[in-house]
Amino acid sequence: MRDIQELIKNVEKYKTMLVQRSFKSKKNTVAYVVSNGQPRILKWFVPGLKQNMDIEYNVLKIGFSDLAIPSPFEKDTENNVLVMSYIMGENVCDFINNPATALEEKKKVVCLLADWFVHFHTFFKNEDEIRLRGDATLKNFILSRGRIYGVDFEESRIGRPGADCATLCVSLLSTDPMFIDEKFQLCQTFLDAYRKSAKWDIENSNAEISYALLERIQWRPKDEELLRKYATRIKDKGLQVARHNF
Repeated sequence: MRDIQELIKNVEKYKTMLVQRSFKSKKNTVAYVVSNGQPRILKWFVPGLKQNMDIEYNVLKIGFSDLAIPSPFEKDTENNVLVMSYIMGENVCDFINNPATALEEKKKVVCLLADWFVHFHTFFKNEDEIRLRGDATLKNFILSRGRIYGVDFEESRIGRPGADCATLCVSLLSTDPMFIDEKFQLCQTFLDAYRKSAKWDIENSNAEISYALLERIQWRPKDEELLRKYATRIKDKGLQVARHNF
């Protein structure tokens, strides 16, 4: 992973920016900076992912005035950089996995997540297809003043809304603490809230969650046995039965 300081030192337009924090990212370099006294996010894409940068910029440009997502300030195609607004708040993954947080508070947040997904899918829906947010994991959401914001849209694509919902459920189930009863409850709360608000059905959710668990193995090879076990249980018996089958 490239260091954001490499960009700031070598590109004139970024030299006055002050780095406040760097974020973990699977592919690209992401940092919170201060530019002319204003908080900003710099996302520096690797050369081979220019298409991802275009996808993310287009989602932000089209949706930021209606959806809870960052505002795009600049797409620097010469250096493969997006400059976006900074959203202050708590990462939803940390909030959900904090043992000090009450279950009822966590349920409220997953209901807010469900509403966010319904709004996103509705906004980008046309007669023939629905755009997914992609990479729908807990870490890609921020809780700020009682509102959920989504970030990181480079993997957005056209597809079935159930795929986004399944990825979110897998993120709930497979982040520490993994596969505990509370996580199954939160998955069901999320799915129920989504179904209540959406104007379309999400079918075969158990199969979708099972498939998404198997996809997770590429990022979590040490947990392969456990992920395969629960993928099979959920596919064969359903989410609720798997919950009580430890």
